[in-house]
Amino acid sequence: MVPKSNRSATAARAQKPVPWDERPMHGVPDADGPQVPGRSRQIIEAAYDLLAEEGLEGLTIRAVLEKTGLSRRAFYERFAGKDELMVAVFERTVRQAASHYSEQAAALSDPLECLELIVTCIVLGKSSPDALDYGHSNRRGAAMSREHLRLADSRPQELQAALSPLITLIARQLSRGMEAGSVRRCAAERLATLVYNLVATTVHTELLAHETAPPDRARRVQLAKDIWEFCRGAIAA
Repeated sequence: MVPKSNRSATAARAQKPVPWDERPMHGVPDADGPQVPGRSRQIIEAAYDLLAEEGLEGLTIRAVLEKTGLSRRAFYERFAGKDELMVAVFERTVRQAASHYSEQAAALSDPLECLELIVTCIVLGKSSPDALDYGHSNRRGAAMSREHLRLADSRPQELQAALSPLITLIARQLSRGMEAGSVRRCAAERLATLVYNLVATTVHTELLAHETAPPDRARRVQLAKDIWEFCRGAIAA
């Protein structure tokens, strides 16, 4: 008989979402080999690039197929449609961002400094505060903001799972702050969700309001500072 603790751990692992580029093809459970995750990743990267090049209007399944050279069958073997693809784009973006932020936070001993770095990077839309090489427009950011808001209504559980690496990272730093006495004690995951939602909603508003304008570096940096000061006051012990 399996001990209860082991059953719980097994159940938790079973419920953990599998990254899109590691999932087997729809309806082809026995498929294996490097071409399966490779093609999923290829589709996701193509969609990510199309959002920057043409915005939501240009992100169609046909455009993805033209960009990748894959067949329509190859697409539908991996994604049921555009909604699933967009969730995968969010998952890819958030996973990479959380990895970058985690690596940089590892060099900081103060959890509040770590949180400031994470919040600042989210607002700047970059992997580090110094990487301010903005492109010519906010098109991709605005497109993803619109999709974030739409998927939060139509596919809330899938979107939440895609965002979980970043929220977990924020919660980890909040827990460290609670142990150090610099962050007020409460449920870390809940507080992390509140912090993320505040930051994300503000960024969505900023991106959608200036979608076609060239990114304003000074404005975005000041916004990052203002949001962090607000968050710092809200979480302080």
